Amino acid sequence: MAKGAKLGRARAPVTLGVDIGGSGVKAMRVSARGAPVSARVRVVTPRPATPRALLAVLAQVVEAAGPFDRVVVGFPGVVEDGVVRSAPNLDGAWAGVDLAARVARLAGRPAKVLNDAGLHGFGAVAGEGVEVCVTLGTGMGFSLFVDGAYVPNVELGHHPLRGARTYEDLVGAPALEKIGKRKWSRRVGEALAQIQATFNPRAIWVGGGNARKLVGGLPRNVHAVANVVGLLGGPRAWEALEEAAARRRARARPETRRRRAAR
Repeated sequence: MAKGAKLGRARAPVTLGVDIGGSGVKAMRVSARGAPVSARVRVVTPRPATPRALLAVLAQVVEAAGPFDRVVVGFPGVVEDGVVRSAPNLDGAWAGVDLAARVARLAGRPAKVLNDAGLHGFGAVAGEGVEVCVTLGTGMGFSLFVDGAYVPNVELGHHPLRGARTYEDLVGAPALEKIGKRKWSRRVGEALAQIQATFNPRAIWVGGGNARKLVGGLPRNVHAVANVVGLLGGPRAWEALEEAAARRRARARPETRRRRAAR
């Protein structure tokens, strides 16, 4: 169980935001308004990053974080209802892992899990029109929002951009290391131009650990955001996922009644 299990009188919940990256697992306690209430905790991502190894690191992060009421985890892959469907930049058998349940068990607190770029987007978007969040790290994360509503698991990073080469092939960390900041920055610009032409977003928010390495200016509607934004989006993500689950339950209830009546 997390430190400080007894949190005193009723108050706005404190969310522990956790961002699982290819190089580090970061965490920060965040107020209901999305403001930090603790320093950031960072632990190196284990290699190989198997479920067992990564859950051991998550237990360390939870223990070091201090008191909180709930956990929101940003995971680098496709996640449905807290269950991992893919993890292209991690190792081992991740498909089918109920990460939300496992995190809740080790934290002793309710937990939700979503794609890491989605969590980042919840910390960045203004909530008006079509908005996109791009994260530049080990790979390239992508999330899409419409009037503040999250469209989950749009894995644009794995789509072709130049021939058979994907966005992630061209702007991920290995490409940056190989070709240097200037050429890599031009490639990021090409990727952003294609994203603009495809989605016509009002704003593109660019974050992630490598965003600070971009050289040159950004287009008018492209905004760089600090990497910590990926942790501050936890409260908004929690509320949005709760509302989505409530809508699914509401849609299921009439179907359940019809099935019972047909018996």
